[in-house]
Amino acid sequence: MKLRKEFITHESDGAQVMVAAGDVGFYGLVRSNQTAAFIIDKLKEETTKEQIVSDMAVEYDAPREVIARDVEKILDKLRSIGALDE
Repeated sequence: MKLRKEFITHESDGAQVMVAAGDVGFYGLVRSNQTAAFIIDKLKEETTKEQIVSDMAVEYDAPREVIARDVEKILDKLRSIGALDE
């Protein structure tokens, strides 16, 4: 899976925002917390949910099951706005 090329991210003052550039059916702005920004950055290249969870487990001190649940929540949100190529 990968972030669709029509979705562009920008980081400013430690915050990440994402907008759709083009006709993708989503018209808005997504402001990400640190966890969501990490996941979105991983999705800029082809990856899997399992790889994102593994990368987050290295980066953050949290139980793997909590990380997996958080990753799935973010992926579901991104799916709901049509931001993922799967």
